[in-house]
Formats: sequence, C-alpha cells, structure tokens
Amino acid sequence: MAGQGIERREVLRILAIAAGVATFPGFSRWAFACGHVGNAATQIKPANYTPQFFALGEYALIDCLAELIIPHDGTPGAREAGVAEFIDFMVFSDASVQYAFRTGLTWLNAHAERKEGKPFLVLAPARQVALLEPLAYTEKFRAGEEDGREFFGLMREFTVMGFYTSEVGYKELNNPALKFYAESPECPHKDDPAHLHLSPVNG
Repeated sequence: MAGQGIERREVLRILAIAAGVATFPGFSRWAFACGHVGNAATQIKPANYTPQFFALGEYALIDCLAELIIPHDGTPGAREAGVAEFIDFMVFSDASVQYAFRTGLTWLNAHAERKEGKPFLVLAPARQVALLEPLAYTEKFRAGEEDGREFFGLMREFTVMGFYTSEVGYKELNNPALKFYAESPECPHKDDPAHLHLSPVNG
C-alpha cells in the first residue's frame, strides 16, 4: 500500500527503540540496521523464528499485513526484512500494546467474515487491500470502522518502525547523511593529504 514512507528525522528515534530489542537471539530474518557493530555481526541466526507473543495464526496475519503495508515491489519489502518478527517481539516486550494488537486482529478477521464471508488470510490479495484501504486513507473512512482504523494505524506504525530499523530497510533510505560507519572513512585524496589541489573558499 502506497504512502508508507518515513521522514528521515524519525530514523534516530526509532533506531533507539529498535536497539533495545536487537540483542534478542531468536530473530531469523530481522537484523538491526547497526548490528554489524560488535558481536551481532557474527551471531548465528536460527533457521525459523518462534513467535514469542502471537499464536501461529495471529503471527501469519501480522506477517501478511506488514507485507501489504510495505510490499516487495522491485525492492525488498517487510517480509524480506523480517518485520513480523520485530513486531511480535516488540509486542511481547510491551504489555501496554498487547490488548490492542490481539483485539485488533480479532476485529479484522470478524470484519472480513462480515464483508467477504471468509477470514482475512484466505482472501485474494486484491480483496485484502480493498478491506484495508478504508482503514488506511482518510478520504475512504467509513462509519463503524473506528476500531479497525485505530488498529491499522498501530500496525502501520510498528511495520514502518520494524522495516526502517532493519538492515534491509535502512539501506532503502539511501541517504549518505544517515549512513553508519563503524570507523571513520579514509580521505580519498591520499596523494594530497593537505588538499592543496582544492580551490580556496572565498570569504
């Protein structure tokens, strides 16, 4: 779904949040964007992720929603970045959002049953998107879906956070100002360390 970009000034804030969960050894796909510093780079990852909070059906729905929010469309999406793993562990670690996520998933499945006669995960992708758009875009809001909009907003926030704090998502920002260096890069002018070849700056 379009329009899920993140402003670059938010990157430092969400990196600080993600750093708190980065040491969890159970991630199989999600890796902290700055995890190449220290021992994290050599950490052996498990082949599969074991959900810490969500039941398997709930976890599959979280994974599906994250991929619909940031899909693979020529560049890696939420699934490649392991965003569902990040969300599961974040919710596991924060009791204040557990109720909202669990009731939100229940609401979404009940909503899909009412509108389409099937649980959300069984629907074709086009029908899934059609159900989510009124929850995501102000101009498509419908009365009676306030609970769904609140849940989708929370889901989108955690998805964006998980994606752009991952190694995969951080690379997608492609902004030199946000590039992380474990060591200061060398000056490219090795044959002229005093930079005498550069024009003087006019005062």
